Amino acid sequence: MSQTLKKIAVLSISLLASAALAQTKQVMGVSIPSADHGWTGGVVYWANETKRELEKMYPGLTVIVKTAKDANEQANQIQDMYTVNKINALVILPQESAPLTRPVANLKNKGVFTVVVDRALTDPKAQDAYVAGDNPGLGKVSGEYVGKTLGGKGNVVVLRGIATVIDNQRVDAFDKVMKDKYPGVKILDRQYANWNRDDGFKVMQDYLTRFPKIDAVWAQDDDIAVGVLKAIEQAGRKDIKFVLGGAGMKEMIKKVQDGDPLITADVTYPPNMIRDAMLLTAKSRMTKTAMPKTTIIPSVLVTKANAAKFYFPNSPF
Repeated sequence: MSQTLKKIAVLSISLLASAALAQTKQVMGVSIPSADHGWTGGVVYWANETKRELEKMYPGLTVIVKTAKDANEQANQIQDMYTVNKINALVILPQESAPLTRPVANLKNKGVFTVVVDRALTDPKAQDAYVAGDNPGLGKVSGEYVGKTLGGKGNVVVLRGIATVIDNQRVDAFDKVMKDKYPGVKILDRQYANWNRDDGFKVMQDYLTRFPKIDAVWAQDDDIAVGVLKAIEQAGRKDIKFVLGGAGMKEMIKKVQDGDPLITADVTYPPNMIRDAMLLTAKSRMTKTAMPKTTIIPSVLVTKANAAKFYFPNSPF
């Protein structure tokens, strides 16, 4: 082979190697709400932990994590990530569904692979994939635990979240379990506590004033349950057998682990679902394989027997 042909061959191999390397380069944007309460604090923590994990796992991957205080800021941020950072994949947990649908759809139409987490968009065609917790499952698992633990009979108060599809799915599934399997359990009232400790405290104070006998509380969310426990303690009530929250806050998991008399169990709705979404997206983009259109992360009952598996002491939630 002549020297010229050798040079051409080496150059061709070099160009092919460069092209292959370029194809593996990916920039993934991750857009999430600011840590405005415990659960979103957990989302922020897991997003940043997973960024470091993925960039070690895939040397050709850059992950950019941005937090936003509202839907407008989030819409502006994802546009900036496209124009400035040149992202070709986006993982987003929307602040709100409706205002983020068009901005996400715009990026998808420009070729950005879009994965929506937890709060579904108003138009499913605006996303390539969806990753979420099992909201009906959370309600079902909670209902089964409450009904079984009470032996199918007793008075229960319910503290709901915010008036959303997510909340409706949880409560509807809980109510169905009671209706189908535990008709002897009486639901005294259902009030919104907005996934908030202070509101949980106020709603529970009202329940304690109105109802002389309460056997159990379904708080639906661990932040709400913190307020519920405070109200029960201040009132000095001894009739309540247990309080069931949800989501897997580390303080509540520790109480379960330690055998707390009121927090005997919890139900997962993990903020580390953002990690699952990021791992699935990165694998799909870096290995050029298809990602499932929908991934639902099951809600699991946490008891003293398995609590250690769900306790993450370094997480803020």
